[in-house]
Amino acid sequence: MNNKPFDVTALGELLVDFTQNGLSEQGNLLFEANPGGAPANVLAMLCKLDKRCAFIGKVGRDAFGELLAETVSGLGVDTRGLKRDAGIPTTLALVHTLPGGDRDFSFYRKPGADILLSAEELDEELLTGCRIFHFGTLSLTDEPVRSATRAAVKQAREAGALISFDPNLRAPLWRSMDEAKAAIRWGLGQCDILKIADNELEFMTGETDFDRGAALLRAEYPNIRLVNVTAGADGSYSYYGAFRVFVSACRLGGVVETTGAGDTFCACVLNYVLENGLDGLAETQLAEMLRFANTAAYLVTTRKGAIRSMPERTQVEALLR
Repeated sequence: MNNKPFDVTALGELLVDFTQNGLSEQGNLLFEANPGGAPANVLAMLCKLDKRCAFIGKVGRDAFGELLAETVSGLGVDTRGLKRDAGIPTTLALVHTLPGGDRDFSFYRKPGADILLSAEELDEELLTGCRIFHFGTLSLTDEPVRSATRAAVKQAREAGALISFDPNLRAPLWRSMDEAKAAIRWGLGQCDILKIADNELEFMTGETDFDRGAALLRAEYPNIRLVNVTAGADGSYSYYGAFRVFVSACRLGGVVETTGAGDTFCACVLNYVLENGLDGLAETQLAEMLRFANTAAYLVTTRKGAIRSMPERTQVEALLR
């Protein structure tokens, strides 16, 4: 599997996050246009770690679409799988920063270009030629991208790729939370590697205790070989085989906002799997993986935006030292 042309291929949303950036002279909110989208954020961090990445998705044939295509391509991501729609604009999100750095999202996506990716537009080489295929649930909210996502997962798995899944629950994008839960259940049933946030774990299991919630998921979905639970400013947990590992978060202050932190964490986990495999991981290795991922995620929270805020490996390693 190491001789495949791509380490990670990701499919999903590529959008512009309009993030609060102060007030105008008239007292109006100012917003900065930050390239983003969870799967693309993951690839951005992986490129910082010198991994070969490819993206599959759709943007509008507009100024925002061109900005996104140039940004992702400039990172070194292969964008042959990025399609343009001449009739529907690029998806936009307004990110309202809350006290403590958390966020509230408003989406302009009814429709947005990302949901119009069809199965017929998938690039087979990007799916059969990757070691890991990564996706989330924003590409499961609507057709035709839902069918495209399912087809992509099937192709990648049949070609021997590991499947990585991050629910990335965004409630405003779902017609009902029952529909969201069903989509997450489908994703859980497909993946080898799961990154799930604390609120998503509670949503899916009803458990606020991470150990019990993770145990319920692992019992219902034995296909998941590595479960990682992120708990915000507290830290993160890893469940693998008989091991349960917790590593506290980096708490040096200076948090601006948390956009992209979970995606950065996810990318670092995938990077560790690429470099160490998914078989026979030791407890010490899981702790090493979480320490690096937590530190990288912290660095992203000290900056605005996501794709252009990813740290270099040397910056993460320096902070770890």
